[in-house]
Amino acid sequence: LDACGSDIIELGVPYSDPLADGPVIQAAATRSLEKGTNLDSILDMLDKVLPELSCPVSLFTYYNPILKRGLGKFMSSIRDVGVQGLVVPDVPLEETEFLRKEALNNSIELVLLTTPTTPTERMKRIVDASEGFIYLVSSIGVTGARASVSGKVQSLLKDIKEATDKPVAVGFGISKPEHVKQIAGWGADGVIVGSAMVRLLGDAKSPTEGLKELESLTKSLKSALL
Repeated sequence: LDACGSDIIELGVPYSDPLADGPVIQAAATRSLEKGTNLDSILDMLDKVLPELSCPVSLFTYYNPILKRGLGKFMSSIRDVGVQGLVVPDVPLEETEFLRKEALNNSIELVLLTTPTTPTERMKRIVDASEGFIYLVSSIGVTGARASVSGKVQSLLKDIKEATDKPVAVGFGISKPEHVKQIAGWGADGVIVGSAMVRLLGDAKSPTEGLKELESLTKSLKSALL
């Protein structure tokens, strides 16, 4: 992903009850947990790999793994291996103050999400509090590839851009270069692609084939954004 032009790599911490994720990522999380993946093994891997990457890494995790380790220890652990960003989708704005404070103390950018159903005043509070960039969820529901991008994203981007000068990245349902080109044309600064890549790797006949297909998809998505 780094070699193919990704600006940020979002790495998901597998969890047994991923309420924001659709069937593709749920299945991947189950496979990963069954093979023994946990936060410690992820941190060990990042400690070895991050020095070789040119782009930053952000963790996507539900709150339970943070709670299990302890907030302060979790933040210092991910900081020590070089993680620069954090997305925690199941913590509402009103309960992020303690997360934001601890993240700030460890130079971690806590990225917050806003959705098509977020009221305008609440959206403004979210974009004020979010660090690094704004994560705009493109549709109601869980993650997963979709045939098209809702036209409402265009007006949502306009509203967010009027409220902040922070970059805005659109996620959930983005899977094709056409989606990327359309969203970029509406003014987004980036796109977040997860399920399409996870499905591609899961369906591949071998790891080598999966990586080749991932490289091709990543380059096509990046080209559409330029």
